[in-house]
Amino acid sequence: MMLKRCTMSPAPSNSRIGFVQALIACVFWGLMPVYFKLLQSVDALEVVAHRIIWSVPLLLIILYFRKNLAGLAIAIANRKLRWTMLTSSVLIAANWLIYVWAVHEDHILAASLGYFISPLLSVLWGRIFLGEKLSRNKWMAIAIAAVGVSVLAVQALDTLWISLALAISWSSYALVRKIADIGPIVGLTAETGILFLPFTLFLIWLTFGMPQPANGQHFGEDSTIDLLLIGGSVVTAIPLLLFASAVKKMTLSAIGLLNYLAPTIQFLVGVLVYREPLTASHIICFVLIWISLALYSADSYLASKAQQKVHLA
Repeated sequence: MMLKRCTMSPAPSNSRIGFVQALIACVFWGLMPVYFKLLQSVDALEVVAHRIIWSVPLLLIILYFRKNLAGLAIAIANRKLRWTMLTSSVLIAANWLIYVWAVHEDHILAASLGYFISPLLSVLWGRIFLGEKLSRNKWMAIAIAAVGVSVLAVQALDTLWISLALAISWSSYALVRKIADIGPIVGLTAETGILFLPFTLFLIWLTFGMPQPANGQHFGEDSTIDLLLIGGSVVTAIPLLLFASAVKKMTLSAIGLLNYLAPTIQFLVGVLVYREPLTASHIICFVLIWISLALYSADSYLASKAQQKVHLA
C-alpha cells in the first residue's frame, strides 16, 4: 500500500526569500572583480591579509548576535577539527590570493573559468575520496570539460594555470569543508582566526621592516583605500551569510544552478567592462564548459526529482 508523505513542503514564501538571498549572494560574488579592481594599487598579498584580519572581528560579532560563540569554542577544542580547519584555511587563503592577483593582472576570464571548472572537479573529488557514484552523464560532463580545458591549453597556456589553481584550491576547500562537521560561519571564523596571527605579523613586517617601494599604496596612506581594505571583510561575510541562509530554504538542485551565475557575471565583467581579449580558444573552452555544466545540472536535477518521488511513495 502506498502511503502519502505527511510532512509539509517548504512554504513558497520561504523558497522565494531563499531564491532572492542566493541571487544576491551570487551577484555579490560575480561583481567581486569590480571591488578588487579598486584595490589594484595595493599588492594582492596585502589585500588578502586585510581581508582576513578585518573578517575576524566582524565574524565574531556576527556569531555573538547569532548566539553561536559556543559553537566556535567547541570547534577549537576539537583537535581533529583544528587540523581540518588548518588545511581549509591554507586552501582558502591560497584561493583568495590567486583570485585577487588574477583580477589585478587583468585575468578575470581565467579566474571565471576556474570557478566554472571547480564544481566538476568537486564531483570528481567526491568519486575519488568519498566513494560517491557518478552517472554516465556526469562522467560525460567531466570529459567534455576536460576537452575544453585542453583546447584552452593550446592557445592560452600562460593563463591556464590560474584557472586550474583556482579550480583545484576551491574544489579541494569544498571537499575539506564537506568532511568537517562545522557550520559555514563558524568555519570561516575558525579559518580566518587561524590565519589572523601570521597575516598580522606580515603586515607589521610590511609596515616597519620592509623597505617601502616607490609605487603602490598601503594601509594608512589613503582613506578610500583604507575603507576598501576594511570593507573586504564585509564583501566576504555578507554573501556567505545570505547563501548559508538560502541553502536552508531551497532545493540543492536550484542552489547548484545558481552557483554558475557568479562565474558567468565575472566572465561578462571581464569581457564587457574591462575589455579582456576573448580568443577563439576561450570561446570554444567556455562553450564546452557550459555544455558540460548543463549536462551535469540536468542529470542532478533529474536525480533529485527521482529521489523525491521515492520519498513520496
